[in-house]
Amino acid sequence: MLWNAILLALREIRRNIMRSSLTALGIIIGVAAVIIMVTLGSGATAKVTKQISSLGSNMLLIRPGQGMHGPGGRQSTASAFKVEDAEAIARDVSGLEAVAPSATRSMQAIYGNENWSTTAVGTTNAYLEVRDWPIEKGRQFSKSELHGGKAVCILGSTVGNKLFGGQNPLNATIRLKKLSFRVIGLLKTKGQSTFGADRDDIVLIPLRTLHRRITGNTNVSVIYVSVLNGVSIEMAKKNIEQLMRERRHISQREDDDFNVMDMREIVKILSGTTRVLTGLLGAVAAVSLLVGGIGIMNIMLVSVTERTREIGIRLAIGALEREVLLQFLVEAVVLSSLGGIIGIMFALTTSVVLAKVLLVPFIFNIGIVFISFIFSVAVGIIFGYFPARKAAHLDPIEALRHE
Repeated sequence: MLWNAILLALREIRRNIMRSSLTALGIIIGVAAVIIMVTLGSGATAKVTKQISSLGSNMLLIRPGQGMHGPGGRQSTASAFKVEDAEAIARDVSGLEAVAPSATRSMQAIYGNENWSTTAVGTTNAYLEVRDWPIEKGRQFSKSELHGGKAVCILGSTVGNKLFGGQNPLNATIRLKKLSFRVIGLLKTKGQSTFGADRDDIVLIPLRTLHRRITGNTNVSVIYVSVLNGVSIEMAKKNIEQLMRERRHISQREDDDFNVMDMREIVKILSGTTRVLTGLLGAVAAVSLLVGGIGIMNIMLVSVTERTREIGIRLAIGALEREVLLQFLVEAVVLSSLGGIIGIMFALTTSVVLAKVLLVPFIFNIGIVFISFIFSVAVGIIFGYFPARKAAHLDPIEALRHE
């Protein structure tokens, strides 16, 4: 009986193919919208997690100031760190793999007729270790270059491409403003950060060189710390905070004038944000499924009205009410199920294309596909029941009189 009901439903759908297609369109759009939003949201979450993780493993960031506080979200001011602070952290805090002090300055890089505005970062070789950033060509700084403040540099891939194109930059001499630097290395490409900044637009120089020849002071703007595997990051963070409070002479009643950021916390915050946004977008998209269900109810009511005489004949020759109910209910479910299947195929195809355009990974989520299909079937059952019940409860005599 169920199979016959399905065949009858397919026959009625083919008989009014244009009307059926427009009716199913609401379900198609609803299912596709939910799957696309959730798939792209999952891809965005994965991209954020991967990019922040690529900054370095088990990394802590130590910056002056307390972050965003006060009216208007202005950043509190505090004195910069010194090189001695980084040396004290490396010496007095146990369980650390590497400590890298750094200071930055925006500068114009020049080679021949080419020039490029970039960021010069004064640091040590520990910077590459903490940031998990290998050198593609060339070498790191030597001890004599670091201690003597030599004019040598390591280029990010963006700066290398802008200044040298496809040429090998090793041993070439570039200028940072009026200072000449010999290129000793080229960093491996990192790509864009989570917020769209180009991480490869960078020139690394010895920290002492930046202090002596460019800034004229010994300030350190950021200290990067890498914690050994197996060591508690929370404990390392607590020990660093205690040491820095002592070095900066902060009393127990005073707040820290620095902040130690755990990169895992940033991953959790950004991932949680993208998940919430994905859920909200998915919920908004799901509303179109309800709209599609209302369209199915509307068209099924029209169908019942058009086929009133047919229903009366079936009831008059012995058809049971439940058989009539099943026929129209199956027709609504088949219509919504076809819309769900088409919507799934359209959504997966569109998601693959949009993932490439938006530069996020395509993550196939079988769970959301299954839930979307079940939801489309449920919409057919819920919104098809009332028209089916109305058809089943028609008075045969009145139905036969219907023109």
